Amino acid sequence: MRAVQVTEFGGPEVLTEVEIPAPLAGPGEVVIDVDVADVMFLDARLRAGWGRDYFPLTLPYVPGGAVGGTVASAGAGVDASWIGKRVVTRTAASGIGGGQPIGGYAEQALAAADGLTEIPPALSTAHAVALAHDGRTALAVFDRAGLKPGNTVLITAAAGGLGTLLIQLSKLAGATVIAAARGPEKLALATRLGADHVVDYSVEGWSDRARAFTGGVDVVFDGAGGELGATALEVAADRAVFLGYGSAAGDFAHVATVNRPGVTILTLFDVTHDPAIDWSALADRALTAAAAGEIEIVVGQTFSFGDAAAAHAAIESRATLGRTLLTRDVTM
Repeated sequence: MRAVQVTEFGGPEVLTEVEIPAPLAGPGEVVIDVDVADVMFLDARLRAGWGRDYFPLTLPYVPGGAVGGTVASAGAGVDASWIGKRVVTRTAASGIGGGQPIGGYAEQALAAADGLTEIPPALSTAHAVALAHDGRTALAVFDRAGLKPGNTVLITAAAGGLGTLLIQLSKLAGATVIAAARGPEKLALATRLGADHVVDYSVEGWSDRARAFTGGVDVVFDGAGGELGATALEVAADRAVFLGYGSAAGDFAHVATVNRPGVTILTLFDVTHDPAIDWSALADRALTAAAAGEIEIVVGQTFSFGDAAAAHAAIESRATLGRTLLTRDVTM
């Protein structure tokens, strides 16, 4: 089968189309005929060589931790009725708060049968894959924040996949939303999705302008990370909750040395390692809400599998909106 491999760590150009053996489903596994693969910022960072202590990848490898398509075959112990169903799933090697996000940029991918979610008829495969990571993570982060009607919220990286969902979830909860992003196109998207105020964090003094809207927010959803995330913490009111779930600026928020007594600071790992979270239920909840039209899924750009390098370059340029996906073309 055809697949896209990382043959060496480096720039997008190291992504290479190759012919590799098709996967075989082992016990508890299925093989998916892949129509759509998710492309994460993490995929690009790992390809460049980042995070090898946490993600000990062995070259060559096929990137991609989530896919959508049709179940082609099933291994021992798997209900055969899954065969032929349209599903969205993480790949067999991927996991929540662990594993390796690999195996998805290919004609076929392995997945654990207990991680399959059937795609509702009203939802496209592309939209389901766009929610594969972001839907359940957005709901987990949102639920942890405990938003109440009348609360005020700051969302950084607001035009990304998670940010666009958190804007909508926060508005549905009755909150006032300040969306922070880079450039007029991203701010316009945040406004269209319901943000009450927008601020460009590429402009100096942005946190002062954000704080001026409300005098300090009750919740910060930080998808930017890095120094932007640390600056976002300045907008938090006393006794606020800060959830740093993203690293769009290159790393998670630099908040370890920030002195904000009374502010609850939580990281993505505080959420992903919570044993009380039912991730399958969150995935179903996200798909159900999208199929019912309660939330809009923003797929900003799609590329063919053969253009995976262009997809990575687009993500690294910080010019993308919403989710970035790979879709099967005639050459794959």
